[in-house]
Amino acid sequence: MKLDTSPEALAEEILGRPFSELDEEERAVLHRVSTEEVVGLDADERAAAETTVGDRLADRVAAIGGSWAFITSFTLVLLAWMVLNSRAAEHLGLPSFDAFPYIFLNLMLSMLAALQAPIIMMSQNRQAKKDRVAARHDYEVNLRTTIELLRLHRKIDRISTRLGHMDPAAGHVPRHSQD
Repeated sequence: MKLDTSPEALAEEILGRPFSELDEEERAVLHRVSTEEVVGLDADERAAAETTVGDRLADRVAAIGGSWAFITSFTLVLLAWMVLNSRAAEHLGLPSFDAFPYIFLNLMLSMLAALQAPIIMMSQNRQAKKDRVAARHDYEVNLRTTIELLRLHRKIDRISTRLGHMDPAAGHVPRHSQD
C-alpha cells in the first residue's frame, strides 16, 4: 500500500487540517516535504546575495560608529578641539579658530549626527530583515522536522501493527513474556 504524499494528504494526515486552512508558509513546507525538496539558502546567504554597496557601507558605518575605538578616538578629538580653542592655547600663542562656545564644533557634531543616525538605522533595518528571514527559515526547518518525525512514527506504527506487535485499538505494545 503506497502512502499518499501529496501536500493535501499530508495536511490532513499530519497536521489534522485541510490544506486550504493552512497559511502560505505551511503550504510551502508541505509542498517541499512531498517533493522531497531541500530547503534553500539560509538568512546569511540570502542577505549576502542581495547586498548592495550602500548596504555594505551602512553596515560598516554602524560597526565603526558603535565601537569603543570610535567613541574613544572621537572623545580625544573633541578634547583636543576644546584645548586648541581655549584661552590657555591663546596665552601660548596658538591661534583660536573656534572660541568658546564652539559654534563650529556644534555645527560639525550636528552634521555628523544628522548623517550617521539614518545610516545606522538603515543597517539596523537590514539586520531586522535578516533576522525575520532567519526566523522563517528556522520555523520551516522545525515544521519540516516535526512533519518528518510524525510520518516516521506513523510508518513504524503501521509496520508494528502488521507484524502483530501492537494492538491497533489500544495503541500500545502488548505485554508478553516472549517479547
